[in-house]
Amino acid sequence: MSPSPSPSIDTPYAGLTPEAVLDALDSVGLRGDGRLIQLNSYENRVFQVFLEDGSVVVPKFYRPGRWTDEQILEEHAFARELHEAEIPVAAPLELDGGGTLARFDVEGQTYRFGVAARRSGRAPELEDPAVLEWIGRFIGRIHAVGATRPFEHRLRLDIATYGTGPRDWLLGSELIPLDAESGWKQAVDAALEQVQQRFDEVGAFRTLRLHGDCHTGNVLWTDAGPHFVDLDDALTGPAVQDFWMLLSGEPVAMRRQLDSLLAGYEDFMEFDWRELRLIEALRTLRMIHYSAWIARRWNDPAFPVAFPWFGGRGYWNEQATRLLEQAETLRASSSAGH
Repeated sequence: MSPSPSPSIDTPYAGLTPEAVLDALDSVGLRGDGRLIQLNSYENRVFQVFLEDGSVVVPKFYRPGRWTDEQILEEHAFARELHEAEIPVAAPLELDGGGTLARFDVEGQTYRFGVAARRSGRAPELEDPAVLEWIGRFIGRIHAVGATRPFEHRLRLDIATYGTGPRDWLLGSELIPLDAESGWKQAVDAALEQVQQRFDEVGAFRTLRLHGDCHTGNVLWTDAGPHFVDLDDALTGPAVQDFWMLLSGEPVAMRRQLDSLLAGYEDFMEFDWRELRLIEALRTLRMIHYSAWIARRWNDPAFPVAFPWFGGRGYWNEQATRLLEQAETLRASSSAGH
């Protein structure tokens, strides 16, 4: 069966009508001409808004309760650091009233939002080694800035935050059908055991401020090269986190892609090649975290529509199978010394 709504999860965007979006922008000195388009985003609500002065901006309304003000402001500060270093990212604008984070009340709900200038582009041609090397150079530049100081409030990519924490929350949520729970728990525990072993084998590694969610949907390409959007998942973690989601295909093809990315990356940052041993562990953590991410937001009406396959016995059995496969992949690669 599908998970039942939890009373602890609100429907956070019910009052965020187009009129409310325009009024929110007007409150910070950005007067729309009445035209706006909602962009694809499950976590937040993001719009493209045309202003009376002819410019176009992209306001992002943050999911209530997800981030603290300090965490959002660290995201904004990181994006502006990158922008000031002439790295092409969608950085937040300074708004009337001061700062990059504003508030707007609608029917008792306070929405926090930031605004960036519109950045457009197309999907990069990731089969082209030159394109990958170009992207790698910009990731290197992002990490060179990211290494200059730490995040104090953003999340840290580790086993507790992205593995055992989501597992424990899901097991306590009563969202997993009883006839699938035991199999899923055995699988997730087996996978996490192998993840822990892989982290232990790699040992100490450098962590730094990262994009955190660097996949093809967040890299846009123009004739001037790549630019990066959506730092909403910026966090502290190993450099390889910003590479592995850009890889696809068979292992040989992925290794060629990775070699091209790192060839560009090392023009600006030295890479610890031991981190390659973390890729399958990070993939496993993302799988566990993803299930919890959907479950925590199931009361948002957008989620049952977007993920109709989620929550039934078949979903959890499939996840158990995939987690066992990940555990075996980690075990085999560990035995082979890769």
